[in-house]
Amino acid sequence: MTKHWDVVIVGGGLAGYVAALFLAKANVSVLLVEKGKRVGGRARTDVIKEHYFNLGPHALYKQGKAKPILDELGVMIQGNSPKLGGLLIEGDKDHIAPFSPIGIATTTFLNWRERKEWLAFMAKLPTIRLESIDDEETFQQWLMRNTTSRKVQSLVYTLARLSTYCHAPEYVSAKVVVAHLKASTGGVLYLDGGWQSMIDQLHNQAVVAGVHIRTQAQVKQIVAEKDRLFTLTLANGEAITSKKVVYTANPKELPDMLQGETLEPTFFDRLRPVTGAALDVALTTLPNPKRLFALGTDQPLYYSVHSNYAKLSKTRESVVLHVFKYSHPDELIDRDEVKAELEQFLERVQPGWRSHLITRRCLPHITVNHRLPQVGDEKELTQLETSVSGLYLAGDWASPDSVLADAAVSSGKRVALEITEKER
Repeated sequence: MTKHWDVVIVGGGLAGYVAALFLAKANVSVLLVEKGKRVGGRARTDVIKEHYFNLGPHALYKQGKAKPILDELGVMIQGNSPKLGGLLIEGDKDHIAPFSPIGIATTTFLNWRERKEWLAFMAKLPTIRLESIDDEETFQQWLMRNTTSRKVQSLVYTLARLSTYCHAPEYVSAKVVVAHLKASTGGVLYLDGGWQSMIDQLHNQAVVAGVHIRTQAQVKQIVAEKDRLFTLTLANGEAITSKKVVYTANPKELPDMLQGETLEPTFFDRLRPVTGAALDVALTTLPNPKRLFALGTDQPLYYSVHSNYAKLSKTRESVVLHVFKYSHPDELIDRDEVKAELEQFLERVQPGWRSHLITRRCLPHITVNHRLPQVGDEKELTQLETSVSGLYLAGDWASPDSVLADAAVSSGKRVALEITEKER
C-alpha cells in the first residue's frame, strides 16, 4: 500500500529543515527530499585538508530573524563575533574603516563634515521604522533622499553589500536592505565548524522527531490530483503521494515541474538570483596578522579572516579566510578574470600569502540567494500558499522582507504555521 505523507518538503537546506521540525512538532507526517548527496544546501560546509570551508563567507546576524528561531529549536550556536574595524580599500589607498569610535576619529576616508553626516546616519539607522519606507522605493532612491555626501553614500553601499550580498542598489527594495542594515548593527557570529554545525543539529533533531529524509531524490514533476493529493515523481521514476507540498529549492525550476497547473508567471519570470565569486583560503600564518578585515569601496570586494573568531580547522593553528566579489545581476562573468581579481585583492591586503598556502578553493560564480529582492516582489509573498491549493513556498527567496538565512529560517517556520493553522 502506498504511503500518503501529510507534507513532502522539497529541498534539504535551512528552510526545509526548519519547516520539517515545526511540522513534526504538530504531529504532521513529513518526508524531506534532497536531490544532492548531502543535505544543507548553501549552508553546508566542506572539509578540505582538515579545514572547514563554508561556500564563501557566512555570518549569522545576532539580532536577525533566524537566531531566535534557531534558539527556539534548541540549536546551539557556538562561535564569536568579529571585532569592529578593518580597512577600506579605495583605488590605491588604504583607509582605516570608520566602524568604531577610534576608526571614526582616525579615518582618512572622511573629512570632518562627512564624519558628522556618517555619525548622524548610523545613529538614525536603528530608529528607522520600516513601515515609513515606500514599498516602491529602491535602495538607491532611498539613500539619495537620506544622505548628501558621496563618500557617506559609498560607505552605506559598501555596508549594504556586506549585509545583503546584493550589488544592485538601483533594483533592490529599500525596505529589505534597510531591514538588513538595521540587523547588522547588532553584530554577527562566525560559527565553529562552519554552518554545517547548524545543519547537523537540525538534521539530528528532525530524525529524532520522526521526519523521514531522503537524499539523491530529485523531484522532476509535481501533479495536483483531483482527490486533493499531490503526486511527486522522482528522477528514477518513483512516485510519492502527499496531501501538501512545501517547495524550498530553486524557484526558477518550479513552474516546469508543475503539470496541468500554472503559477503567477510575472513573479517567477522576473526572479533573478544574487550571485558572487568566492575564494576560500587556508594559510599556515598571515603575512600581516593585523589585517583581519577589508572592504572595497570603489570595487565590490570583501576580505575577512574568520578563523580568529571561530574554530575552522582541526589543528586550530592555521588561518581560514574568505575573499568575495559581489556580482551585479547584469554583469557577464569571466571565470578566469574574476579568479585573478580575487587573488589580486588578497595580495593587496596580505602580500606574499601564496608562500603560506595550505589549500584554497575558488568558486567563481555561485548563487548566494535565489531572489534579488526587487521592488514589488513583496506583493507576491504575502502568503506562502501558492495559487495551486496545497502547494507552499519557503526558502531564502520566499520572504517579503528579508533574504539569506533570515529569510530561509523565518519562512520555514512561517510555512509550517500556515499549514498547521489551516488544518485546525
